[in-house]
Amino acid sequence: MTADAPVPTRPATLEDVARVAGVSRATVSRVINGAPTVDPGLRGIVEEAIAATRYVPNRAARSLVTRRTDSIALVVSEQEQRSGATPFVGRMFTDPYFGRVVSGLLEVLRPAGVQMMLMLVDDETSRGQLLSYLRQGHVDGVVLVSSHGSDPLPQLITGTGLPAVLSGRSSRSGRLTYVEVDQRAGAELAAEHLVSLGRRRIGTVTGPQDMPAGQERLAAFRSALARHGIDDLAWVEGDFTHVGGAAAMKRLLARRPDLDGVFVASDLMAMGALPVLSREGRRVPEDVAVVGFDDSNAAQACDPPLTTVRQPVEEMSSEMARLLLRQIREPGDPLPSVVFHPSLVLRESA
Repeated sequence: MTADAPVPTRPATLEDVARVAGVSRATVSRVINGAPTVDPGLRGIVEEAIAATRYVPNRAARSLVTRRTDSIALVVSEQEQRSGATPFVGRMFTDPYFGRVVSGLLEVLRPAGVQMMLMLVDDETSRGQLLSYLRQGHVDGVVLVSSHGSDPLPQLITGTGLPAVLSGRSSRSGRLTYVEVDQRAGAELAAEHLVSLGRRRIGTVTGPQDMPAGQERLAAFRSALARHGIDDLAWVEGDFTHVGGAAAMKRLLARRPDLDGVFVASDLMAMGALPVLSREGRRVPEDVAVVGFDDSNAAQACDPPLTTVRQPVEEMSSEMARLLLRQIREPGDPLPSVVFHPSLVLRESA
């Protein structure tokens, strides 16, 4: 390759890149289209030539060859709007979880030159619009974030034939590849920690019980406590929001005023719950030990900083992106699903 090759004043072509790299036009085309058969050293030379000539691939022409759009859809699906609930878009952009999902996806998609489109679905109309868009071939694949067990989208997306990866296991996931954290192991970590602190009058603010994550965390927490002879677990249902966490903690204290330990099934709910305990004159952790779930930035923003079960959301999302790109580039049977292990992060609340 000639290091000081002149850069054309007109837009560079494949021929310009090939001349500067000292390779054939076909080799340049294979590099640009991501062919796995190109020698890594040769690929590096071509990529240097692309940078030197400032060549910009014609995405339309490339898509005719590869039949790919180099874009994927991040679909966030929610239940239909509930009366009095915070609007779906507002909830999504204030929940740290979704920011972590996007961060993990972009960590893999950006270097691969793949664009990501965000699509929100919360009713029958938006669901139909999404499916129409997907069937028209605007994207190469889908990452679906769907928490509710009754959501029909996993099955509907399977029916489009597009490569897809699901965030979290669903009873309707069918053959979709999914990535999730071991929910039961996480809840057990919370239970074991509270018991190790000598807490016996324990309660929990659960996630929504129409969500698999909410159901599994409650079942595993209750089972782990039962192994230690604690059978009178007090629990109330929350909604994975800050405001919902505060309301749920008020109900839990009314039900169990002598509470000395609580597992709050998301950090965002714990952020709402902690001020309620303070207003009721309950010191954390002296009177009530509190454990959350997620290890989001909300955990460190709590007062006191929250002991919590960490689910590695960024790493999980990056794995979703890798699995989806593999399905796009190597069509075939769905890839094996991946389950990540949680860990306990100790801070000042328990």
